[in-house]
Amino acid sequence: MDRYQFSKDKDSQIVNDPNDWAREHDDPKYILNLLKSIITVSLETMKVVNGLPGLKERKN
Repeated sequence: MDRYQFSKDKDSQIVNDPNDWAREHDDPKYILNLLKSIITVSLETMKVVNGLPGLKERKN
């Protein structure tokens, strides 16, 4: 989410505003939906990992 923050380069004065993309594509909830997707993928991944069988350790 660090990449989705408003920033302005000190030297060039170039503005990076992630909301510009959302405005251009008429999707004001773009960043919120992106965050929700990340959370969903993380939770589903945890479910899959927790459902895996335990590892059998080998004795050398």
